[in-house]
Amino acid sequence: MKIRIYKAEDEQEIIDLWQTCNLTTAWNNPKRDIERKINDSPELFFVGEIDREIVASCMAGYDGHRGWVYYLAVKPDLQRQGVASKIMSHAEQSLREIGCPKIDLMVRKTNHSVISFYHKIGYNDDPVVVLSKRLAEDKPYRG
Repeated sequence: MKIRIYKAEDEQEIIDLWQTCNLTTAWNNPKRDIERKINDSPELFFVGEIDREIVASCMAGYDGHRGWVYYLAVKPDLQRQGVASKIMSHAEQSLREIGCPKIDLMVRKTNHSVISFYHKIGYNDDPVVVLSKRLAEDKPYRG
């Protein structure tokens, strides 16, 4: 798998991947999430390709205190074959190179297989509660 930075022409293929992997929700419009990412730190939006087909994605971010990972996705027929580990390792290295000391990520607590994956690659549960407040309501994506 080749890992590269997201390009604008990837948008629909990335959205399709996220939808296939059940990463999209009514309150997270994927087009807006992509727009926000490329306006903030596009160099931390990674795409995995095999034979020029997008098979994986990973968004990373760094706020100067900790890194974050979002939208880790792998085509279902390639899951459990090391693809997610490879793109996560790339994201981790990219964050390490810019001085990031710690990565946090959020997984819906009902997504047991994803939680298990993260445990297997060295992530642990932290004794924290994630609180959030929506500052803008996105219109639902209607592909």
